[in-house]
Amino acid sequence: MAHQPFSFGERPQSLFDTDEAMPVPVKQEKGRLPSYIKDHRKRLRDRFMSGGAAALPDYEMLELVLFRAIPRQDVKPLARRLLDRFGDFNGVISAPIVRLQEQAGVGPSVITELKIVEAAAHRLARSRVMQRHVISSWDSLIDYCHTTMAHRETEQFRVLYLDKKNVLVADEEQAKGTVDHVPVYPREVVKRALELNASALILVHNHPSGDPTPSDSDMQMTRQVEHAATALGITLHDHLVIGKSDELSFRAQGFL
Repeated sequence: MAHQPFSFGERPQSLFDTDEAMPVPVKQEKGRLPSYIKDHRKRLRDRFMSGGAAALPDYEMLELVLFRAIPRQDVKPLARRLLDRFGDFNGVISAPIVRLQEQAGVGPSVITELKIVEAAAHRLARSRVMQRHVISSWDSLIDYCHTTMAHRETEQFRVLYLDKKNVLVADEEQAKGTVDHVPVYPREVVKRALELNASALILVHNHPSGDPTPSDSDMQMTRQVEHAATALGITLHDHLVIGKSDELSFRAQGFL
């Protein structure tokens, strides 16, 4: 069995910079929030509570998050700048901290609020798949993989471990990599399956480029894991490659 890994083929602002790095001038009286900003915030909150997220575009959803971090400024310009830089709401909240620190107006309070939202999204998505039968919750599993991996700037390799009833019992990161590869040790994947008494596996990794087409190294690694797992009576159900907006299933493509 191969012991070598297979590869899937400025200066940031200080975390102690303030959230008012480029404030929008606002005339305030006695430290109070100007009425037009206060009214705007109330309208957004009311629309959200009555219509949910579907009632708001991305920049307004982002404003709601920024309200808590920046209580006495108009946050709309910052919300739009962040969306211009990172693409959409998901891209903003999942952006690496060092990238967020590079953005004018983003300080520790903003970063904290964004990362709280990201962590909550991950935890909610994970709760919908853990201890669930993977076939009956397949769409939720795909959503979870996209939530946790689609916007990463580097590759990540995860292994989903299933029991004999195909219930997901563990979700573990096996390795982190660079923008275009991640080291994977088939022996460690199978060893961990034995430790968890798992009967089956699903491999998952992301392509930061956005294109989920598997590389030759992806194919080779998958065959190595399948060979090692089969020798020990463990089934490799699938290998999912997560892109920016879609995914590729080795099983569905006939690669397994």
